Amino acid sequence: MSAGPRILLIGSQGQVGYELRRSLRPLGDIVCTARKPAAGELAIDLTDAAAVARTIREVRPRLIVNAAAYTLVDQAEKEPDLALAINGTAPGAIQTAANDIGAAVVHYSTDYVFDGSGDSPWSETDAVGPLGVYGTSKLAGERAVAEAGGSYLLLRTSWVYGVHGANFVKKILTLARDREQLRIVADQHGAPSSARVIADVTSQMLAQARGDFGKLMRDRGGIYHLCCAGVTTWHGFTQSIVERARSLGMELKVASIDPIPTSAFPTPARRPLNSRLSCRRLQHDYALFPPAWQDALDDTLPPLVAQEFDVRPDRA
Repeated sequence: MSAGPRILLIGSQGQVGYELRRSLRPLGDIVCTARKPAAGELAIDLTDAAAVARTIREVRPRLIVNAAAYTLVDQAEKEPDLALAINGTAPGAIQTAANDIGAAVVHYSTDYVFDGSGDSPWSETDAVGPLGVYGTSKLAGERAVAEAGGSYLLLRTSWVYGVHGANFVKKILTLARDREQLRIVADQHGAPSSARVIADVTSQMLAQARGDFGKLMRDRGGIYHLCCAGVTTWHGFTQSIVERARSLGMELKVASIDPIPTSAFPTPARRPLNSRLSCRRLQHDYALFPPAWQDALDDTLPPLVAQEFDVRPDRA
């Protein structure tokens, strides 16, 4: 017997998708899909828009949550067609198919749709101007969803990390374990946001629908920014990661974490210097206030270091 309205979760094996499997459970009967599905999940290929539409018609969910994305920012410069297919074309196909069956959609985007100028937090109505292929592909997805119309929530996030999947936190801990010195960019500003916070706030937004997701999104839909509170740099984030990991008993070799400008660390894709996102619309419309990025890091690190590095606080 169904536990409630059927929810199709696309990208259940990703960082945010992994957390959504838990956080969405009280809201309905979840059908999970992934490019490489686990047992009991459905396979889905986001490069095949027709197949995506078929899956949606077959499952016939009341709500679709698309947590899948092409997230390799530098590799996207070499694979623009693939990035655009997954991040740009697929969201439009999902929204169109959802409209055909009367379903609502949640889709995630990124701070990289902005050009990173200035030092003020970006609002949902600010002009966009992505600097690279990744941001351009995500912006194309936003526009495809909006052009398809219907009921949708489009949630822009920033600097995502989590217990599951590859991310900046795991990379830093691996490097800090093996190297005495780290050189980290200190002039890009934003809010590190844990996948758990993103998933939990998404579910808290959807819980306000009381089962009628379409009405919720007709009344309070469109674009919202969803990230942790506060601002730091990649350098400041790294310092906090190392400090907290050590307090959990992780043995790290690193002795110095040196700040460097973006210009000293060239990458194939340009990164925005200002990734600050204003969450005032989320706070006003949904009365939801994501936690400080430091608190989210404190919650994420214990299970992360236990799973990835076999470090457990009760052994420290």
